[in-house]
Amino acid sequence: MKIISYNVNGIRAAQRKGFEEWIAENDFDIICLQESKAQPEQVEWEQLAELGYRDYWFSAEKKGYSGVITLSRREPQNITRGIGQELFDYEGRVLRTDFEDFSLLNCYFPSGTTGNVRQDVKMEFLDTIYEHAAQLLKEQKKLIVVGDYNIAHTENDIHDPKRNKKTSGFLPEEREWLTKWWALGFIDAFRHCYPEKTEYSWWSYRAAARSRNKGWRLDYQAVSEALAPRIKDARQLTEVVHSDHCPVILELGD
Repeated sequence: MKIISYNVNGIRAAQRKGFEEWIAENDFDIICLQESKAQPEQVEWEQLAELGYRDYWFSAEKKGYSGVITLSRREPQNITRGIGQELFDYEGRVLRTDFEDFSLLNCYFPSGTTGNVRQDVKMEFLDTIYEHAAQLLKEQKKLIVVGDYNIAHTENDIHDPKRNKKTSGFLPEEREWLTKWWALGFIDAFRHCYPEKTEYSWWSYRAAARSRNKGWRLDYQAVSEALAPRIKDARQLTEVVHSDHCPVILELGD
């Protein structure tokens, strides 16, 4: 099984850059999109529907903002939109799909880069999603949480750790939270496969950051310990360009 997670920074913009053609050239089972910035009626899905994908949406109430979409060739047994917190559900942050052999959370974590108010929202979200996942793990041992976490965990996940040590996305308290997250019972799939490798999933549009590979690893696949034996591979598809992020892929065996 191949699961893609991809912050597309606007699904309509990604479509104009060949997103659907890229999907058609590959054989993905589930595609989790973040920062969709659209409502369902604004997007044409005929090509993806012909490829066998069903689409499940959780859009922000604010038009052109945030939102997540899960595309799947497997029909979920259950779909849950939101985590029961109005502040985050209003912004379309978390979409859960339950399959026969695991549950999947598609998440778009808030960014704190626009100032103290949003950084406070981000820290509140981190506490909320942690408690939500802790409860889910009691009910469902086979859980995957993918998405744009908006945090680089270690110095090996960011191109310039010293200069960014006081920057949102690499703050000590954010990194400590991510350490606590893994200790909750999750495996960082990429680090499980490649403990020392440096790959990034996001690059600023400024200063030719992508061509110079001055990036951050912000997009993760958290796989619960019960599913860890099924991890075959996890990596960043850095050659794919429809966004300031690249897609990340998780491959699971039987």
